[in-house]
Amino acid sequence: MISFINANCTFRKNAGVKNLNFTIDDGEFVFLTGPSGAGKSTILRLIYMDLFPEKGKVLIRDFDSTRIRDREIPFLRRKVGMIFQDYQLLKDRNVYQNVALALYASHYKTREIKSRVYNILNQVGLGHRVHHRPTELSGGEQQRVTIARALVKEPIVLLADEPTGNLDPRVSIELINLLNKINKKGTAVIVATHNYSLIQRVPGARLIQINEGEIISIT
Repeated sequence: MISFINANCTFRKNAGVKNLNFTIDDGEFVFLTGPSGAGKSTILRLIYMDLFPEKGKVLIRDFDSTRIRDREIPFLRRKVGMIFQDYQLLKDRNVYQNVALALYASHYKTREIKSRVYNILNQVGLGHRVHHRPTELSGGEQQRVTIARALVKEPIVLLADEPTGNLDPRVSIELINLLNKINKKGTAVIVATHNYSLIQRVPGARLIQINEGEIISIT
């Protein structure tokens, strides 16, 4: 589903990744680990095609980083859900509106939007928070909204960049358990984290360790 082939990407001095070669299959749960600045976020941005390699390429199903056109990127991003550490929720919109926004932008019909949004909010345990705004939610609840927003497009893969970085240990475990549950329903999940204790919560997950922009091990 995802392939990195001799991929190199440097977006500022001494920051980026080099000589990346690995694949991720449909339905896998993968942890990207390594110290801060190792290149974990860069890999996620390459998958999301927010960055592009200057050498080599990244393949996401039929999308090729060396050939994709600007107008095709929104179609790629319908298949790739992204969860950010800082949530990036619209504070002047309620939970329903934050999750529905991507569907409105893709011109889904109102009835289907309503059905999808309520279904996904119930899945992440926020059916009772539909009309609340982000400022009325806890950090864990806000992160669940970002998960719902990413999942509502029914992506083939869910990317999470340090999703527990702003959460306490109990809520972090709840969030990883939720991502594991989502993965077991068939969605591939890739989590970038330097919190090694979380990895133990997902038996059987693959581990890709990165340091100074290079892969040092894949297990």
